[in-house]
Amino acid sequence: MANPIPNLFKVPELKEKILFTLMVLLIYRLGAHITTPGVDYSVLREIFANYQNTLFGVYDMFVGGALSRATVFALGIMPYISASIMFQLLAAVFPAIEKMQKEGEEGRKKLTQWTRYATIALAALQAFGYAIFLRTLNDGQAVNDPGLVFTITTTLILTIGAVFVMWLGEQITERGIGNGMSLLIFFSIIEGFPTAAANTWESFRTGVIGSVGLVVLLLVMVGVVAGVVAMTMAARKIPVQIPRKVMGRGRVREGQKSFIPLRINSAGVMPIIFAQSIIIVPGTLATFSSIPWLTQLQDSLAPGTWLYNVLYAVLIVFFTYFYTAIIFNPVDLAENLKKQGAFIPGVKPGARTADYIDHVLSRVTIAGAIYLAVIALLPFWIFEWFSIQTFFFGGTSLLIVVGVGLDTVQQMQQHLLLRHYEGFMKKGRVRFRGRQRYM
Repeated sequence: MANPIPNLFKVPELKEKILFTLMVLLIYRLGAHITTPGVDYSVLREIFANYQNTLFGVYDMFVGGALSRATVFALGIMPYISASIMFQLLAAVFPAIEKMQKEGEEGRKKLTQWTRYATIALAALQAFGYAIFLRTLNDGQAVNDPGLVFTITTTLILTIGAVFVMWLGEQITERGIGNGMSLLIFFSIIEGFPTAAANTWESFRTGVIGSVGLVVLLLVMVGVVAGVVAMTMAARKIPVQIPRKVMGRGRVREGQKSFIPLRINSAGVMPIIFAQSIIIVPGTLATFSSIPWLTQLQDSLAPGTWLYNVLYAVLIVFFTYFYTAIIFNPVDLAENLKKQGAFIPGVKPGARTADYIDHVLSRVTIAGAIYLAVIALLPFWIFEWFSIQTFFFGGTSLLIVVGVGLDTVQQMQQHLLLRHYEGFMKKGRVRFRGRQRYM
């Protein structure tokens, strides 16, 4: 199966999943271009051009420009993502939520239901705030009739739109291919790729960038994408030994060798999102106020300045360790290994194993934090070197695109391999004397 792409539509089940996923994504992108009633899109577009380096600009990137167009899907999947992150963080503080996460299928169903309720509440709150924002934007010029009726209808429409987007994501996860929520963000981001590519070509055509510069830019882009793919899949493997064990009734579990993969980038894209959400707060406040010291702080923290780069990198490193500590618990992992009778060669089970895993994870996280900081600052360096604004090339967008793309491709490969093995097994009967258990 050297090239499985031609076989994607030869497997009926996989074909149905892919077509269903594409249909749902088409509905999502169509809804992201339907403007909310009562909004003047032409005026809104001109006004939003001044908010690119604020929280609105970051949010707008995740929803594919739907926020700046004030569409029915303006909130996108972000209320659901915010609710999911909120419960993930609360699990580290409240034992009841952490216990629910470990209760298996029933606990996950209950937690999912709570996440849905929180999504509706967050969506309603954000929709109301956005409706008020539209009413007061440039003395109401972006709205045809900025009254109470507009506020109520806009809040209701945006909340329903956010809930519908959440439902679309769940349908992709259950009946399609890949993680539905991630794919919605994925396609929202790549929607801007053609425009960015056209702007790059226009810069080349008008002489802003020369032929050598364009070739260097393409080589840098290919190299960085390859590096991101490699770092996304890279992991430090800790060897684990499972001893031979008698299971009863003559069954014997043979000794096995396995490993624990500690990813170099265990935190994913979350540290960049947290750091970006904090560092652009002064600029956002300065945009909507006339306080002198806020304006000075905004100038000092403008993207590309040395203070911005240093503070951004420090925040990313901090949140990388912070988020990794939340999602990865060495004590629980050591206890699970001890219950299974497994151990790390040369390390005593229990507390010593937890300390060893924590030590290795801390060293691995250093490389992951530096890698995230470099990727996050890369777009600003490219803009400075080549005078080309490539928001999609680096930072949050590149990590999301690569991560979601790799995950989706792996799921497709699993379907193809399963089909391949089923066809092989039908050719004859294979008898097993016993069963083997793997970690």
